[in-house]
Amino acid sequence: MRNPSHKGLPAAPGAEPDNGSTCERRAADAEMARVLRTEPTRVALDSSGAGIAHWKHDPLHDVVEPMSHHVIMAYNGMMQRMERRSGKSVAIGTFRPGVVIIIPEGSSSRWDIPKPVDVVQLYLPNATLKRIADEAGTTKPADLLERTAHPDPITSRLLLSAAEALGGNGALDTLFRNQLTDLLATRLLVAHTGSPPTFQPTMGGLSPKVLLRAIERLRSDSDADVSLDALASDAGLSRFHFCRAFKESTGLSPHAWLRQHKLEQAMNMLRGSDEAIVSIAAALGYSSQTAFAAAFRKLTGETPSDWRRRMR
Repeated sequence: MRNPSHKGLPAAPGAEPDNGSTCERRAADAEMARVLRTEPTRVALDSSGAGIAHWKHDPLHDVVEPMSHHVIMAYNGMMQRMERRSGKSVAIGTFRPGVVIIIPEGSSSRWDIPKPVDVVQLYLPNATLKRIADEAGTTKPADLLERTAHPDPITSRLLLSAAEALGGNGALDTLFRNQLTDLLATRLLVAHTGSPPTFQPTMGGLSPKVLLRAIERLRSDSDADVSLDALASDAGLSRFHFCRAFKESTGLSPHAWLRQHKLEQAMNMLRGSDEAIVSIAAALGYSSQTAFAAAFRKLTGETPSDWRRRMR
């Protein structure tokens, strides 16, 4: 997790059609930091600028300039009315839980939101949408539709869960973001394009040899790459098909499997040794004892210390 600063960026001019090339567009996190005049409370980005950010910001009356990512938002605050202007088009919507906002790559609009906002945002490269469509064997996807406070509780729930699921463990957080990004891209193709593609059902799981290789990588205590790209490459599959096949074989997604494995490791270390909890947290790859304790409690309902006392 990091909190990037984007100070000193110029103020936005009035809303204009996007006549510039893609290279002139800002990355989504940079444009959001400029227009919201603050920093996200939590953010996790990869080198392309794709990722997830949780923002709590003041009322907004400004133009969002064209960005180099699609931006999908899920609202998490009190109900309120808002207005969005794109050229001569005006959309009036109601921010409330269960709705989504979609700003397609390269679009520009003026926003008027009268009250403070709590929102989780996904920054999605168009290349990811194309990859998911290709891997699923669909035709070339249509452009994403612009959405203003559009009811979609499935996408909203998935995106809001993202901010809470980032638990301070590098391997787990990366794998979770990989899976969530692909899942949300799939959902967007189905629910928010002009011509929804048809995805083929899962056909079988991984072979025993390929599954064993994937599990060995996930269980590695070294600095092995456990990203979805690495796991899928080992299996000779696309990310889309690897996730489906892995779940078909194990009943769990790769992220859920790794999370369960780390929980079992934590329990064994807590029960079988007097090692300090801060040392156990570090050995399992957590950024701090606090992050480890929060993750452990989320899965067990107890703190590591309470669980250790009860089991002895």
